[in-house]
Amino acid sequence: MLSSILLDERFRRRRNNIRAARLGQGYGGRDFGRVGGQARRRQGFVGLADRGNRGGRAPEEAAKDWVASKEKARFCWPCAGTGGKFSDVKILPRPEVILTHESDLDGLVAGLLLQRLAKHLFDAEVPLEAFHYNNWRLREPREKSGWVCDLSFEARLDKPNWVVIDHHATEMQPAHALLIHDLGKSAGLLCYELCQEQGLGSPELDRLVHLSNVADLFLEEDPDFVAANDYANLVKTYQFWNLHALIGGRLERLLNHPLLEVVAVKRRIEDPMGLEWSKSNIQEISPTVGYVDTVVGNTNLIVHQLLEKQATKYPVLMTLFRKANNTVVVSLRSRNGEALKVAEKLQGGGHANACGATLPRSVKNIPNAIEYLRCLLDASPKKEAPLNSLEGLFAGLEIKG
Repeated sequence: MLSSILLDERFRRRRNNIRAARLGQGYGGRDFGRVGGQARRRQGFVGLADRGNRGGRAPEEAAKDWVASKEKARFCWPCAGTGGKFSDVKILPRPEVILTHESDLDGLVAGLLLQRLAKHLFDAEVPLEAFHYNNWRLREPREKSGWVCDLSFEARLDKPNWVVIDHHATEMQPAHALLIHDLGKSAGLLCYELCQEQGLGSPELDRLVHLSNVADLFLEEDPDFVAANDYANLVKTYQFWNLHALIGGRLERLLNHPLLEVVAVKRRIEDPMGLEWSKSNIQEISPTVGYVDTVVGNTNLIVHQLLEKQATKYPVLMTLFRKANNTVVVSLRSRNGEALKVAEKLQGGGHANACGATLPRSVKNIPNAIEYLRCLLDASPKKEAPLNSLEGLFAGLEIKG
């Protein structure tokens, strides 16, 4: 039970929001008051509910009666970033931009769902931007408002009129932004729940979001685990923006996409071959980190099986991927949370046991990446070596413990 003092304070804030809407101060859309919403829906805030006010009662009285009937529901006030929840009411600012994670299916699903939600609420085509972790750290939130999904909440995002929807671990407590956060759900599922509250759900999206959630959280016991990883591998194989272009930004078009047949064949034929080959091709980066060379197969599943079967002495395993623009991406896996610590040393991030980073542009190929990572991660004493062709690569490198 919430204390009467806390309720009164929250109702006071809600009342002020409604008054601001009537005065045209940046709040609008549907709320407890009977205020016309079309003009304000194009600017400011939209409350995602119109409950409790039947018969023209005062908005404050309607709100109190409605919440009293919902006391057992999850209740968070959407100011100072406490989650944007007023029972099942949410108040979201109109975003100037939507920012998401470029590296996986969860980021694609979450970003496109938020675009759909913004279109529904504000009748606006909000631009979508996607980032790998290293580029994300360089992207300043310069807009007055924005929605961020599948990217960790951090101090620079703690701004008024910003919303972060994420499931990665964070120690930050928001003071200004709205944070919708759940470690047990993927970002795509959290975004889909917002969409469902606006009637934007469908059987097709139910299925796709479920598969994305299973793959992103690596729910091995789920009966759809294999199929979910095939869907996730679409983004790994064909890349975020290529896939975005193929489906025209419509998530439903991913279901039963012809490319899944290619992924399934590769899984059946390539994965067993790749696993056997990779077992014999693991190189030491540091005493705790091993580099797994792969030639065929789903690298994430191969690495997972190596860790699961304890086929290597290293608690952290990494794979390397060279993109078309010559940047090298590191993927890290572990079973006891060690992977994230390594990713943070590389200015990356992610989950405790599944994370990654993009290496500096000076690292042009896989052999250079291996030498770079050994220099950065292996703290064991070494004999002084003469300068070689990698001198420029490591010039000015700050090694962090």
